[in-house]
Amino acid sequence: MADSDTDTLTRTDTALDVPWNVIVHDDPVNLMGYVTHVLMKIFAYDEKKAALLMMQVHKLGRSIVWTGQREKAEFYVQQLQTHQLKTSLEKAA
Repeated sequence: MADSDTDTLTRTDTALDVPWNVIVHDDPVNLMGYVTHVLMKIFAYDEKKAALLMMQVHKLGRSIVWTGQREKAEFYVQQLQTHQLKTSLEKAA
């Protein structure tokens, strides 16, 4: 007779599903107009959205400029760093 007391534990790893934030940090080197231009170029944001994000960087010291899949977030961080912007990547809360 089979033992019916056996429990099956299924664990789903959701770490890959967690969205990631691409963050641009304020720095003393890049001009506000340049940061706006780079955000427009990399993310295809219109000037109004890019300027809003740039002002967050300027006033708050950082801005979440994009959120999504980790692989694409890593690509965006690399692209921003290629344009000499100080950036980081963090798990979205």
